[in-house]
Amino acid sequence: MNKLYKTFLYLLVLSLVLLSGCGGDSGKLTTGNAPETAPASESQEAPPSEDSSLEEEAAPIYITFEGKNLEGNVVSQDVFSQSRLTMVNVWATYCNPCLNEMPGLGELAAEYDRSEFQLIGIVSDVREGEDLSLVESLVQETGANYTHLLANDSISQALLSSVSAVPTTFFFDQEGAYLGGVVGSAEKSDWEELIHELLEEL
Repeated sequence: MNKLYKTFLYLLVLSLVLLSGCGGDSGKLTTGNAPETAPASESQEAPPSEDSSLEEEAAPIYITFEGKNLEGNVVSQDVFSQSRLTMVNVWATYCNPCLNEMPGLGELAAEYDRSEFQLIGIVSDVREGEDLSLVESLVQETGANYTHLLANDSISQALLSSVSAVPTTFFFDQEGAYLGGVVGSAEKSDWEELIHELLEEL
């Protein structure tokens, strides 16, 4: 079993009780919950067994997207190159578990050097061109002072189509390769431990 998968499995046991989300199947921590742009065979593939070689593991999954942040600036998958590890947290304005974890996420975003770790939020229920007053208010109230992208067709196809519940979180490396995902919310300390483990692996 590769070390990255062991890291996710360890944190599943550690934080399963803390995980919660709005709708869908919450509480899953997996490296196999890939964005929908991956072929179905890759997104459904079982984790490699302990004796499988690196050559037998699935090819890396990459996504492409283009969207706008709350200030109207264009952001694409090129943003992944700015950090060794990027955490993409999909949330919704109606989701209490999302809002409850955002203060901790805001603290995490501020504690790391951006060249090491960055956090990007995606507001799943507010599309480009819609009224942003509620989103801006929630971001300010929760202290989630990191980049937030608005839903659009590109982001929906690349990421949101694979989201069954919010919050859902994806991790990507500096080359934009998908590392794994979490369905549900978690405490800051659990995110911190997972981020640390993933950075050690990169």
